[in-house]
Amino acid sequence: MNAQPDQPLEETEQSEDVAVGGDTGDAGEAIQAADPAANLAAVQAKADENWDLYLRAVAEAENVRKRAARDVEHARKYALEAFSKEMLAVRDSFEMAIDAADAANPASLVEGNQASLKLLTTALERFGISEVNPLGEPFNPEFHEAISMQPSADAEPGSVLIVVQKGYTLNGRLLRPAMVVVAAAE
Repeated sequence: MNAQPDQPLEETEQSEDVAVGGDTGDAGEAIQAADPAANLAAVQAKADENWDLYLRAVAEAENVRKRAARDVEHARKYALEAFSKEMLAVRDSFEMAIDAADAANPASLVEGNQASLKLLTTALERFGISEVNPLGEPFNPEFHEAISMQPSADAEPGSVLIVVQKGYTLNGRLLRPAMVVVAAAE
């Protein structure tokens, strides 16, 4: 294009021809440049279409981000719903045991507490919480916390002699280590 800085763009484009297909000279292969106003309108329409697609994509991405944030917040807020419902049954059982304590004999209180403990254990297992009770097993620092060592003639050195507090895992991941006393050599 040989446009001068002073000349408008439309004037310079009108005088140029575009050749397609090389030097064959066929009239069907030589195409005159289309009307510049029509070209400009077509390009502007395509730019407007692409801008609209871009705005829609940005809006969709923002909607997905907001929906994901809302879902994460909802999951965090209500993640313990099923577990909480199970714990309510255990609480109800303990409340009934306390209410019955005045008129009950000690044997029935023990029996009621054992039933409540069994209900609690079942609820915990249903949600993947397992007990770590390593009595007699070799000490494992990944699941046990040694609070002391005690000499023992009966137990093998390095094994768990006494479980002070049981540990728990959640689907194999340690929630709380078992607090243990480890047997030492005499």
